[in-house]
Amino acid sequence: MLNRYIKIIDWYIIKKYLGTFLFTCAIFTVVCVVFDVSEKLDDFLKNSAPLPKILFEYYAGFIPFYLNFLCPLINFIAVIFFTAKMADQTEIVPILSGGVSFKRFLWPYFISSFIIFVVSLVANLYVIPHTNKLMIGFENVYIKPVSNNSKTETHMQIDRNTYVYIKNFDNTQKVGFNFTLEKFNGDKLVERLMADRIAWDSVKKKWSIENYTVREVNGLKEKMTNGVKKDTTLDMRPVDFQVYDNIYTAMSMDELNSRISKEKIRGTGVMQLLELEKYKRYVYPLSAFILTLMGVSLSSRKVRGGVGLPLGIGIFLSFTYILFIQFSTMFSLKGGLPPLIAVFIPNIVFGALGIYLLVKAPK
Repeated sequence: MLNRYIKIIDWYIIKKYLGTFLFTCAIFTVVCVVFDVSEKLDDFLKNSAPLPKILFEYYAGFIPFYLNFLCPLINFIAVIFFTAKMADQTEIVPILSGGVSFKRFLWPYFISSFIIFVVSLVANLYVIPHTNKLMIGFENVYIKPVSNNSKTETHMQIDRNTYVYIKNFDNTQKVGFNFTLEKFNGDKLVERLMADRIAWDSVKKKWSIENYTVREVNGLKEKMTNGVKKDTTLDMRPVDFQVYDNIYTAMSMDELNSRISKEKIRGTGVMQLLELEKYKRYVYPLSAFILTLMGVSLSSRKVRGGVGLPLGIGIFLSFTYILFIQFSTMFSLKGGLPPLIAVFIPNIVFGALGIYLLVKAPK
């Protein structure tokens, strides 16, 4: 069945593409791990990191994260390297001279890039958030432990009529101080609760409020109630106060979507980060198609000097693509650019460049 759509020459190109891609991934993995070990070795020794945790937590997260981050670069280099080598060995000219159109010549490339796209998408949605959780958990203990893991001056809206303020929340102890909860009916305050301390009970899955005062307002009437301790259920969790770097990259899609839904109500100022993380997971795997198109268009012509010039151009463009991603992310975080537009801009710009190179490519 497949032989009707994928011919012998297609299998030849697909094997070369995927084989070169996997080989390049292996090289980048070794290089990244070697450099990272040399940089982090002092931290491992100083904080007495156990070897099993280094291997099965830190590097089990480090390798997928950086391979995914560098996937555009690896993909581009792989396409340019083996395509330029085919052109240098005069393998492409007979294919095109035999009546195969350039569009048909691209068919096995896009089959291969589709495989890479699917693997990257599945990894982004389901695998990497889990491995990131392992890596970040390790880093927060053995590499860059947070000495003051507290969040201060937190204002949060937990539903349409309820607002919360916590002066200081200790993420290690799961305890907050100077807690205030206000309930409104429209624009009228109907209840205010103030407490010296609020603590998360992980067994009951509830908050314990200590030394509290409740002020109830009913028109001109007010009622004050004091208490020592009581349990209450609130739509917030200790994870809402975590201050670790890259915490959103360790959230599953369900956790991320839930956090976005709550953030629409709460407005704690992290919506841009949440939406950027969500859209990145869906959009960035598309780079497999765009960079494949650019790579084939750049390297399918035989040039003097072999594969060196196309490879150099490819490395420059792929680094430019990664840099473009970082710039658009910063414009979204600092300049107010909508996250969906920010994640699409690099693909739109380089997609247009890929179409231009395709038009100019030898046919």
